[in-house]
Amino acid sequence: MIYDASLDDLLQRVWDGQRIVLAEALRLYGLPLEELGALADRRRHLAKAPAYEGRGNDIVTYIVDRNVNYTNVCTTQCRFCAFYRDAGHPDAYLLDYAVILGKVRELVAHGGTQLLMQGGLHPDLKIDWFEKLFRAIRTQFPGVQIHSLSPAEICHIAKLSGLSMAECLARLHAAGLQSLPGGGAEILVDAVRSEVSPNKIGWQEWAAVMRAAHALGMPTTATMMFGLGETLEHRIEHLDRVYQLQQNTHGFVAFIPWTLQPDNTKIGHKIPDRRSAEEYLRWLAIARIYLDSVPNIQVSWLTQGIEVGGRGLHFGANDLGSIMIEENVVSAAGIDFIMAEPVIRAIIEDAGFEARRRYQDYTLAQPEDDGCPCCTWRMPVAALTARENAQ
Repeated sequence: MIYDASLDDLLQRVWDGQRIVLAEALRLYGLPLEELGALADRRRHLAKAPAYEGRGNDIVTYIVDRNVNYTNVCTTQCRFCAFYRDAGHPDAYLLDYAVILGKVRELVAHGGTQLLMQGGLHPDLKIDWFEKLFRAIRTQFPGVQIHSLSPAEICHIAKLSGLSMAECLARLHAAGLQSLPGGGAEILVDAVRSEVSPNKIGWQEWAAVMRAAHALGMPTTATMMFGLGETLEHRIEHLDRVYQLQQNTHGFVAFIPWTLQPDNTKIGHKIPDRRSAEEYLRWLAIARIYLDSVPNIQVSWLTQGIEVGGRGLHFGANDLGSIMIEENVVSAAGIDFIMAEPVIRAIIEDAGFEARRRYQDYTLAQPEDDGCPCCTWRMPVAALTARENAQ
C-alpha cells in the first residue's frame, strides 16, 4: 500500500474534531465502511450535543409521537411520492377537525408528547383552517408539542392566503405551531429538484422558511432524502447548505437523512439503486462529521429497518427517532416497519447506550415519564424481527 500523507492528515483532523471542506468530505466517502463509522463515532463523542445530565455521550434518545397526515390531496405531484392523490381521485381525503383531535387524544392516552402533522399541498386550505385547528389542539392538549408543516406547506398556505411567507409563519406560530420538521428538503440542489419535484419550492425558498422560523425562536430539523438519481457532489452540496444555514441561525436541533423508498413511485424504476444499508450508513457518518454544529443526528429506522437503525448508533447517530404511533407517507411506498417502545429501548441498550425519551427540542423527559408503562401498541422483539425479516 502506498502511504498517502494527505489522507493520513485528513483522518487525523477528523479524529481531532477539526472542520473539513467539501472535497475532503467527498474523499471520506471512499473509506472502508467500518473505518468511516469509527470516525463518525468519534465525532459523535466530540459533538456539541446537549449535556444530558453530564452524560451526553452515553445517552441515545427517542420520542413518542404521532404522524398525522391531514390530507393526501397535493398539487405538486412529486415523482418520488407514492402518497399523494389528485383532488378528484376516489382515494383522496381531508381529515376533519374531529378526527384529528381524536388522533391527538389517542396520542396523549399513549403517553405521546409530539404531533407531527404534515400533508399534501391542498388547493383549498388557507391559513384560517390551520389557525383554528392549532388553537383547538393547544387548548385541549396543552402538553402536546405541535411540530408540523414542512417549508413547502408554509409557502403554499401563504400563497393561498395572500400573505407573505413570514406573515404566514408568524400567524401560525401565534396560533400554536411550535416547531417545523425539515421535510421536503429532498436534495437542496435545484438541478435535482427540477427533475423530481418541479412544482415544489426550490432550495432557497426552503432555506428562507427555516431562517424565518429560527428568527421567531422556533427550532426546526433538517432532512436529506437521497437516492433520487443525484450525484455524490449533490449530496455534499446539500450538507453544506444545511451547515451554512446553521452557522447563521443555530436553529436546527437535528439532521435526519433517509433514502428514497421507490415502490409505487413514478421514478422508482428509472434511477440507479444506490439505497443499500451500506450506502445509508456512509452518508449517516458523513453527515455527523460534516454537520458538526448540528447537535443531533437521527437514524431513520423507519426506512432502513431496526437492524440498520441499531448499527447507525455507531455511525454517528445519537437519536433513534420516534415510536411513531401512525405513519402513512412512507408506508404508501410499501415500507411497513413498526416499532414498539420496549423494542426501541432494547435496540439502544443493546448498542451500549442508555435509552431516554425526549421532547421535540431534545430535552429529556423526566424519569417518571421515561419509559411509559401504559403503552398499548407494544410488540415483542422476536415478533417484530420476524415481521421485518419477512418484508
